[in-house]
Amino acid sequence: MNDNPDFFRARAEEEQANADAATLDNVRDRCERAAKAWSTMADRAERTQTMRLTREAATREAVASAQTALAAE
Repeated sequence: MNDNPDFFRARAEEEQANADAATLDNVRDRCERAAKAWSTMADRAERTQTMRLTREAATREAVASAQTALAAE
């Protein structure tokens, strides 16, 4: 599955455009629900990317620190 927030945001915008163009209430409601779901997925993907980058940076720092400590011995 695609985990790119930009992809999810584009889908949310597309569904919102569909909702705005819908003439039937049930279709509009369905599209609005879909837009909200895509937007939620985009938010979640952004949080996941941020957490992953933070974790990877901390790991790199820990490895560098451990290597420095070993080299000093």
